Amino acid sequence: MVSLVRKISKGYVIRVSGPLVIAENVPDPKIGDVVYIGDNKLIGEIIRISLNRVYIQVYEDTSGVKPRDPVENTGKPLTAKLGPGILKQIYDGLQNPLIAIWVKYGPFVPRGVKVEPLDTKKKWEFIPVLKEGDEVEPVDVLGKVQETAVIEHRILVPHGFKKGKIVDIREGKYTINEPIATIETGDGRKIEVTMMQEWPVKIPRPIKQKLPPTKPLITGMRVIDTFFPIAMGGSAAIPGGFGTGKTVTLQSLAKWSWADVIIYVGCGERGNEMADVITHFPELDDPRTGHKLIERSIFIANVSNLPVAAREASVYLGATIGEYFRDQGYNVALMADSTSRWMEAVRELGGRLGDVPVEEGFPAYIVQLIASFYERAGRVLTLGKRPREGSLTIMGAVSPPGGDFLEPVTATTMRFVGALWALDKKLAFARHFPAINWTLSFSRYVDLLREYFAEEFNAPQFFDYRARALRILEEGMRLEDISKIVGERALQNRERFVLRFTKMFKDGYLVQNAFDIVDRYTPPKIQVRILEAFMKYYEIMIKLAEKVPVEEIDELESTKMLPSLKFSWAIVDEEQEKIIGVNEELFKKFYETLEKEAKALAEKYGLRATFE
Repeated sequence: MVSLVRKISKGYVIRVSGPLVIAENVPDPKIGDVVYIGDNKLIGEIIRISLNRVYIQVYEDTSGVKPRDPVENTGKPLTAKLGPGILKQIYDGLQNPLIAIWVKYGPFVPRGVKVEPLDTKKKWEFIPVLKEGDEVEPVDVLGKVQETAVIEHRILVPHGFKKGKIVDIREGKYTINEPIATIETGDGRKIEVTMMQEWPVKIPRPIKQKLPPTKPLITGMRVIDTFFPIAMGGSAAIPGGFGTGKTVTLQSLAKWSWADVIIYVGCGERGNEMADVITHFPELDDPRTGHKLIERSIFIANVSNLPVAAREASVYLGATIGEYFRDQGYNVALMADSTSRWMEAVRELGGRLGDVPVEEGFPAYIVQLIASFYERAGRVLTLGKRPREGSLTIMGAVSPPGGDFLEPVTATTMRFVGALWALDKKLAFARHFPAINWTLSFSRYVDLLREYFAEEFNAPQFFDYRARALRILEEGMRLEDISKIVGERALQNRERFVLRFTKMFKDGYLVQNAFDIVDRYTPPKIQVRILEAFMKYYEIMIKLAEKVPVEEIDELESTKMLPSLKFSWAIVDEEQEKIIGVNEELFKKFYETLEKEAKALAEKYGLRATFE
């Protein structure tokens, strides 16, 4: 009885409503404080305070929680533990390592289980890059640890002071909790630094300067890199209805994008989808490093049957880990699948809190939540006396009910992202993958990336070709609608050519086969050359189409060669299934054939002056 009174004096539950728990007399409550509820010490977070009552969103299943159960306030916000050993991990939204839990407790995670997210017993080989007497500031690199075969983990000076001097730094094997350096601050304090540090997940890590997004994050997907590119440090949304390929697109981006570290957040998605990712991802070969892709990846698995409040924690955990590697000077790509499930959890909690609903039952503050999440993306200059450049790129899937892009989550997300890759159900059902609709999608990075493409990929006309191709696609869609009414043969010959070229361009450039060795990834320099071939073919043939029957143009050798460029540009080692070179003879032969056939048609139909 004495023990019970002591616990109740810490605070106690008065009401339980799903993931929302209301408690009274919790000592020194603050918004964002983590609390432990009941004998199982379920983790929750204070989200509202009213007089002596606090409202707590609980990140675990509240079954069995009852009035008068004790509530203990930690006085600390929800934090992530960051350090060597974080790569190759599969966490839940609270950074519990799921593999370690499975080994210890079996496949079903018990409530209230607390397992250290990082291995505290393993010793890491720490190699200093600074020496005693060096002045340091927060986020400077003290030393490095070879965490995986491809990622060097850089140990950072922690936050908590402005300037200091290293009075002791050690080399050798240490655990993440053992001191590896001592720093004397300007006010005379001595701080022992370990390889692990903590950071509140809902507070963005500070930076020195945000840099303009002028470097592209190459994805190898032609429809994205050419038409709707994303910058390193940018943000993008992938909205689409059920079955349009959101998860597959994100997985392709994770494998092929030019990012150093991949963080994949499964936020409220179906368990079988996340199980498929976790099962097959570790087996994937990394085309950039030659090792397994898992060597530079982290997974946060929060599936749909877990408590809804944990979806919020998983999204912020992913962003915090991403910022941590960004501060080390890496380019990080964060894939969130999907933010709609997170907002559904917000709507449920808002309803239980009695918040005034606005459109479709969502509370008004979803605008602030979505904006604050995507604003954590950026290409930055880090803090410290020796600042580094790093980036965090955020790509989030959105699952609008019925594919309605006007619903609140999708419409709000479109306001704050720099690129939108809108997936179309009609394209997906027509086996057009990736099913990105070029009339609904956009990128605000095009003008910012123009100079980079011109200089790095020797493509000064690339974005001019891009604009021309988009105009042709729009005209082709208009003609397609007309032809459905009056028939294709009712169109003029020139219009029939545009219609057929549009179909050839969609099949030969926009559609990619993820299972083809060559077509699954197209380097930017090759994208430039294939797009240029399409546009030069169009420039020549559109003039000839004034008089030359479209059926005759269809039979040309150059017309047949053009769509196959996407499969034939590379020289492939079939045994090792890898690309070993560019088929320069193919491009040379195409242009020679195009010129020869165009001149022959011009002679035949008296168009020599027009052609010249």
